[in-house]
Amino acid sequence: MMQTVLTLSERQQWENDGYLLRRGLLDQEEVYLLRDIARRDRELQAAASLRSDAKGGETKLTLWNELDDDTIYSAVVHSRRIVDRMEQMLGDEVYHYHHKMMLKEPRTGGAWEWRQDYGYWYGNGCLFPHMASVMIAVDPATRENGCLKVIRGSHQMGRIDHGPVGKDNDQTGADLERVEEALKRLELVYCEMEPGTALFFHGNLLHSSEQNHSDKPRWSLICCYNAKFNDPYKAGPHPGYHYLEKWPDERIKEIGTAQWECMSAQSV
Repeated sequence: MMQTVLTLSERQQWENDGYLLRRGLLDQEEVYLLRDIARRDRELQAAASLRSDAKGGETKLTLWNELDDDTIYSAVVHSRRIVDRMEQMLGDEVYHYHHKMMLKEPRTGGAWEWRQDYGYWYGNGCLFPHMASVMIAVDPATRENGCLKVIRGSHQMGRIDHGPVGKDNDQTGADLERVEEALKRLELVYCEMEPGTALFFHGNLLHSSEQNHSDKPRWSLICCYNAKFNDPYKAGPHPGYHYLEKWPDERIKEIGTAQWECMSAQSV
């Protein structure tokens, strides 16, 4: 079973940098199942919404607030290798806030403007920034196809004002004056990732991505979690606290294989 206890150096990196890169969180078989299922998933692609960036580019996003018992996406959300780490990072029991698949397509995938997730989750009634996400690379993420970039240590700045950005105000972005000043003092890091690599990042970490001008897609699964004690005080677009069962890591392959076989049978 994969070790899920954070080392002292990982804890220090999380506290100092606001993110933690874990290579090989999903193995090759798990990545293959996740990628192939997502590519075949007509419901996922039909539910995708378009978001415009400031330069008019468009990227696609499919978001789920609920968890199913028979999808590989939910199995990843439930997996101990992620949930155990999240609880150590946030210092409390965590629950599923939502998860989403980012579909950044070749040559057409738009950018995501500078933002903090808590910059807009704050408006959902979450009093504290004890929230975090894990981005799992489904395809290789490179600078050429618009990998995520972060400002190391920017989570220590606290929440920055956010407002509508993008060609059609489709995105919510951070105050660019603050972002520009942060970039003068803190390190910009491009998070290039192989499939199966995971990036855990704090809700206040400034992050963005550029347009995909390459001929390769960059899909990624992002699982978002909230601390139990940070249960929103009002109803919002994402659910309040509910118990999240931790599943054995083996369930990813078990459920993924069953889902893949079901899809294959339906396509015959």
